[in-house]
Amino acid sequence: MADDPMYHDGMRRLQDARETRALADRLEQVTVRTAFTEEDRAFIQRCPMIFIATADADGHPDCSYKGGLPGFVRVLDDRTLAIPDYDGNGMYRTWGNALVNPHVGLLFLDFEQSKRLRVNGTARVTQDDPLRADFPGSVFIVRVTASRIFPNCPRYLHKMQLVEHSAYAPRPEYTPPVPAWKSFDVFRDALPPRDRGDGTREP
Repeated sequence: MADDPMYHDGMRRLQDARETRALADRLEQVTVRTAFTEEDRAFIQRCPMIFIATADADGHPDCSYKGGLPGFVRVLDDRTLAIPDYDGNGMYRTWGNALVNPHVGLLFLDFEQSKRLRVNGTARVTQDDPLRADFPGSVFIVRVTASRIFPNCPRYLHKMQLVEHSAYAPRPEYTPPVPAWKSFDVFRDALPPRDRGDGTREP
């Protein structure tokens, strides 16, 4: 992290405009870490969703939501996360960006207990990762090596309650329903062969 400062000139200019440079430095000293704590691990593995920020090779940004059942993001060791890639719309904006620019920012949120955690690091996308066997429905496995882990003040998190987990979230011994949009005529001829047919998806 010594070669990758927490704050660049743009951040410093705004900190100075608001007289928060000392506070920003203190937050870095007190809250930023490079290894997951047991509390981090427990929090991450109970989250049913994450938001992921990526950018392409030219720096154009993208932000994506990823969801699954609690535990779908796994903490492998002090610095590594495993995230399964599930069937989606096939655009691959998020993980395609990671192939050309591995820097990612992850945001874990708990709207019920008002907590959030940020993880910045680098991502590696593989199809032959042995962990795929542990994640039913996964297409790729993305391993993220954390460079910075830090909580954020949750004061602006709206209090919300989870009503139910998505019926589309993969799980052991379960075949998710086919999303309705894959049956629309406008998409049918563009679907890969595995998604054409009688409404059932190939394993």
